[in-house]
Amino acid sequence: MRRHGVLTAVLLSGAVAHADAPPPAADASVRPAASSSAALAAQMALAQQIVLHGSPQGAHECAICHGEEGQGKIKAAFPHLAGLPKPYLERQLKHFDALARNNPSMQAIAHKLDDAQIAALATYFSRQVPPPIMSPVTPPPALGEALALRGRDAIPACVTCHGPGGRGLGGALSAAFPPIAGQPAVYLERQLRAWKNGQRPAGLDGLMGAIGKRLSEAEIVAVSQYFAAQPTLAATVATEARP
Repeated sequence: MRRHGVLTAVLLSGAVAHADAPPPAADASVRPAASSSAALAAQMALAQQIVLHGSPQGAHECAICHGEEGQGKIKAAFPHLAGLPKPYLERQLKHFDALARNNPSMQAIAHKLDDAQIAALATYFSRQVPPPIMSPVTPPPALGEALALRGRDAIPACVTCHGPGGRGLGGALSAAFPPIAGQPAVYLERQLRAWKNGQRPAGLDGLMGAIGKRLSEAEIVAVSQYFAAQPTLAATVATEARP
């Protein structure tokens, strides 16, 4: 009996000690993830406010030209921003702000955005789905296809940097070489002419500036029509998913 009483006392003392012990600390690895999610949500909310209503500093709302989800307006030659790499979008807004890229409307807008707002907008649009632009019935000019796929003397094939079909390669070079598939042909023409005339930063190693200067007007039109006719990544995925 005495042994039984001692055992009971030991067990009870252990139970009391366990009850008085502080609860286990929360897993520290959970905290950074929660913090990251909260930061992303805050960025998305800030960006959506600017997209729909403009910035407090007076920048016009992005949705007027690019759409609420960055789908763009092909007939008006406003490019889609949805799905473009975040580093690329940030860099372009900063180029507009510094007047390094020539577009009076975008220069005025970028000048009324701070770094946090630029980062938020880049995050927001990079996380949207590109418009499902499909290939047209009429094929683009053969000259454009030749430049895009094979290039010519002193002009590398466009797909080398912009990826198969112009849908991008991703990774570290995405800030310099974004996807261009499905962008309005008129918009692409304007960008190539801007590089040709020194009205847009020449890009990594001066590559796009050099290419722009070497392209003829006929080549600019042809290669722009080729990439405008290429399906976006969203359209490609949708097509492959069909039974």
